[in-house]
Amino acid sequence: MSSIESPVMNRRVETGLCAIGWAVWMSRFVGMTSTIDLVQMNRTDEYQSPKSAATGSGIPTTGAISVRVRYAECDPMNVAHHASYAPWLEIGRTELLRAGGKSYAALEQAGVFLVVTKLEIKYRRPIVYDDVIEVRTTAHESGRIKIRHTYELVLIQRLDSDPDPSTDRRVPIDGVCAVASTELACVNSEGRPVPLPEWLVPGA
Repeated sequence: MSSIESPVMNRRVETGLCAIGWAVWMSRFVGMTSTIDLVQMNRTDEYQSPKSAATGSGIPTTGAISVRVRYAECDPMNVAHHASYAPWLEIGRTELLRAGGKSYAALEQAGVFLVVTKLEIKYRRPIVYDDVIEVRTTAHESGRIKIRHTYELVLIQRLDSDPDPSTDRRVPIDGVCAVASTELACVNSEGRPVPLPEWLVPGA
């Protein structure tokens, strides 16, 4: 662990923060990873710019972004592993923020960090390798320091247009494959809860 060069993690170690500090560092790391993935996907024409709807000067309240399921995200049966869904949700809410003219880097520069405090996913239909799904994200104001997002993961393209009926892998195009929700808390660089900035409030 000491070989990882990270100013954020070093600050956590120096100040002696444990659980919340680690969550802050990890949330930043996950955000960086997803950004890299999106850049790679854009180069291979597997990423589409998000569609969004804003109601004011805050972040948009709704948005949608398309993602192609990669081989590494699937189990040996070519079905998307349940652990792959959480990063897709992170992509959805990160791109919703970006659609409002902000980025996670802007949050850090303002001394604001978002840590996941609750995650729920309901799996309805399987998603398989090379499917194109649309992550439809809605942001909700949820108190002074928290923000809540709800999601629909919708199948919009499947290359196997005539699968073997015995596999039960046929899913209607525009079919909802999963629904989810997350709750994030706003903390400062010391891991202490702080109010959401006005520009981070959905549709403010």
